[in-house]
Amino acid sequence: MSPDIAEWIIRIPVLLFAITIHEYSHGKAALSLGDPTAKNAGRLSLNPIIHIDPLGAICLFFFHFGWAKPVPVDVRYFKNIRRDIVIMALSGPISNIAAAFVTGLFIRYFLLPYEVYLKLLTYMILMNTGLGLFNLLPIPPLDGSHVMENILPSGASKIYRQMSRYAPLILIGILMLDRFLHIGIFGKILGYPIFYIAHLFGGDNFYRLLNLLS
Repeated sequence: MSPDIAEWIIRIPVLLFAITIHEYSHGKAALSLGDPTAKNAGRLSLNPIIHIDPLGAICLFFFHFGWAKPVPVDVRYFKNIRRDIVIMALSGPISNIAAAFVTGLFIRYFLLPYEVYLKLLTYMILMNTGLGLFNLLPIPPLDGSHVMENILPSGASKIYRQMSRYAPLILIGILMLDRFLHIGIFGKILGYPIFYIAHLFGGDNFYRLLNLLS
């Protein structure tokens, strides 16, 4: 079997897991805050297929940063709209960081001498950490933009919302530049935090893991 195909066989389930828990957590948080929209739309599910955003999945595969199809939310159900939007938006990234933390425990205490297992742990901790941190960036349509919009004062929030209409195109443009011109904008912003958190969770075994697979 081609090494590239073998890598994809491992990466695809990790990707599906990461985006599924991310979007499920958004829907679950919204439901706990009084909004049943995601549940009624069938999006409060651990079925990964219904959460896949084609463009976000492609970006995650090739650029290691991406997003899933947002769960539908009706903020009219929220008692405190600005606060509850922040809670709902943060729930997705937090779920990915939590998955990375659990993976880190396996890296610390349950390393087994099987290449597939080691690669699985590597992708789990890096892709979940990467997905979580990337979505915290305050660039629409990422979760961080919803947080930023709702913690700013009302006047600044309105200006931010007006400016954000072009942000998705800018985001995709930066991803393309990073990929094809190797500028590494997001790598420079997120590379150190991703590896710092992975090492924090997995300990020195995380770097031993990278050395074993290099």
